[in-house]
Amino acid sequence: MAEDNDKHEPSGPAQEGPSGPPRVPDRRAAGGASRYLRSGDTPLNLAGRVLRSRWRAFSDRFNRDFMRRTLRIGVSARIYHPEPGATGLRSKNLQYLEESIAQWVMSRDVLVFMVPTVNTNGLLHPSNITLRHYARHLDGLVLQGGADVSPMTYSESPTRPEWSGDRARDVYELELLHEFVNAGKPVLGICRGCQLINVAFGGSLYQDVATNLPDSQPHVHDIYDAHRHAIVFPNGSSLKNMFPKQERAVVNSIHHQAVKELGRDIHIEAVSEPDGVVEAIRYQRAPFVMGLQWHPEFHRAGGGELLDCTPVLDEFLRAARETRL
Repeated sequence: MAEDNDKHEPSGPAQEGPSGPPRVPDRRAAGGASRYLRSGDTPLNLAGRVLRSRWRAFSDRFNRDFMRRTLRIGVSARIYHPEPGATGLRSKNLQYLEESIAQWVMSRDVLVFMVPTVNTNGLLHPSNITLRHYARHLDGLVLQGGADVSPMTYSESPTRPEWSGDRARDVYELELLHEFVNAGKPVLGICRGCQLINVAFGGSLYQDVATNLPDSQPHVHDIYDAHRHAIVFPNGSSLKNMFPKQERAVVNSIHHQAVKELGRDIHIEAVSEPDGVVEAIRYQRAPFVMGLQWHPEFHRAGGGELLDCTPVLDEFLRAARETRL
């Protein structure tokens, strides 16, 4: 009945204020303590809980921003040495980056920086910047392809003058490689970069596959990146885990040198079929230091005859991301 509904008891006694209508009833627990306080709480306990809560919120926000921050990947420079009689720009030492390797790495939305050689004793513009600074501030390193590794770098003499390689670039890239490895940063070597990784840890190279392994299939051709051959992944290799459904793959082949004696703690990740020439290696005493003898930047992503090497790039970048944690 309407009269009964009007007779409900209030939930608490109304209290008269100094003047005017009654105040809202006091909702505090018995004894006057606020209900959000724990038994025995002191102002110091409460302040500690508030500070810890704010720190957790800040830490969560920082970690989210940190993980979203764009990766910064360094790429070693190719070096152009001036030829005798050259004029103008060609009379200067040039350092450059091949477009395709930069675009391949940037396809995963990362920033790419070419790492130049450094000269702390330069006569014109001396600097205190070293390759260690680059290893400290970048998240990973790609060693791009190019000139032969000099046989002098692995204690041999060139058997032909045209196979003498680029000793100056070897010295620069070996220092760069070791700085990134010592900093715990991942390294991915492409073609020459694969060979350099093997040499860096005490390995050697075939100066010319056709000469040193006369029964092997051709590994270089005038058609350049259109030349290709098959590879297989040994059991237990990380590449086999990356491509579990790929018993046999096809890659481009643009190299006349190849890994000969393996360096310390270097394991084989792929070999060519049917001649067994080493096509990929991995250094075992670091989270990610891998060399690919082929050029993944020339392979189409998502299909085609050649192996889609996006999983390799993703694994490299995942390792780069983890070095920030």
